[in-house]
Amino acid sequence: MPANTIYEALRESHDIQRALCTKLVRAAPHGNRRREIYRELKIELAAHAAAEERYLYAPILMDDMGLDSSRHALSEHHEIDECVEELGKADAQGGSWLAKARKLSEEVRHHLREEEKKFFQVSGKILTDAQKSRLARLYLKDYQRMKTVLAQQ
Repeated sequence: MPANTIYEALRESHDIQRALCTKLVRAAPHGNRRREIYRELKIELAAHAAAEERYLYAPILMDDMGLDSSRHALSEHHEIDECVEELGKADAQGGSWLAKARKLSEEVRHHLREEEKKFFQVSGKILTDAQKSRLARLYLKDYQRMKTVLAQQ
């Protein structure tokens, strides 16, 4: 069943991100499992962030009431990007890898919690029901496109 609002669409990706974060910190150091989960999470986070920034943050940035919360959410996306990059450079069998994976997981979970508890409420007051539906369709289309593009890199 397709998401009816931008928030339902975003929560679907949020659930995927949480599950991947759990798998990431639980993955055994031997074999390629850590790298496989890392790649899947990296693609999910990047596709989600790109589409979300275009189809939720940008419209909310245009409203004075949403300016601060949008800026804050964008800065958290940047922090997550930095954690992803750090983890990507780490040796998957090395001792620091798990600490970096945990930090990434904590950053992602913090961001998702804050977004769902605060940002969704602020933006929900700004957007009309029609906009919420339209943005869901645009977000989902771009999210899928970005996943395809990123998977090919």
